[in-house]
This record gives sequence, C-alpha cells and structure tokens, in this order.
Amino acid sequence: MTSEFNDPIIRTAPQPKDCNNNGDIFGGWVLSQMDIAGGVLAARRAQGRVVTVAVEAMTFHQPIKTGDVVSIYGEILKTGRTSMHIKLTTIVVRKLDPTEIKVTEGTYIFVAIDEDGKPREVPAEKK
Repeated sequence: MTSEFNDPIIRTAPQPKDCNNNGDIFGGWVLSQMDIAGGVLAARRAQGRVVTVAVEAMTFHQPIKTGDVVSIYGEILKTGRTSMHIKLTTIVVRKLDPTEIKVTEGTYIFVAIDEDGKPREVPAEKK
C-alpha cells in the first residue's frame, strides 16, 4: 500500500468501547489520537515539553469504524517564537478493503513550555 504521506506518527485501531451512539467511533477519540500524534511531532521539533493551546479548522470527512486501522500523519506548517501550527491528517484502511480513506484533518497549535509550564522559545531548526 502506498500513501501520499510519509510514515505515520501513530497507527492504532479503535475498539468497540470507543463507539458513539451511532456505532461509529466517537469524535472525541479521534481528536485525542490526533492530539497525541501532534504532541509527538511538536515535542520533537521543540526538543522538549509542549502543550496544546488550540485546534483550528477541524474537518470530519467520513466516520471511523471498529476494525479500521487508523494512521495519523502530520506536518509542521508554521513555527513561531514559542508555538507551532501542525496539520494533522487521519487516514483509515477498512477491515476488508486496503483503500486509504482520509477521514479527518485539522490544525493543532502547540506551545513549547519549560519545566515550570511557562512558554519557552522553540529552538532554531537543525540543518
């Protein structure tokens, strides 16, 4: 299977306990998985602790179902003095169909913090 994205930051499979009243995967579960993936990418770039401060432009294209394999991809769109805007895209592969389907995408904003929880500068990017 070939994806238009690089390697996923995380790959997981939702469980029946993650379903909403309609039998699809609860949107909050998807948001939390995206937040985890974005936090991994932001922490790598910031070389330390980060916190989520906002979620922008979140779009749900299709539902996620029990049995789907969920992969979350990310890219840093913008780095400020203390913050990073990270675009996250969630792709699923259904249980019996290898076709990749984009199910959600959104931009998460993270801020680098020090050991006291105060904003700190994001280090210059290594070349």
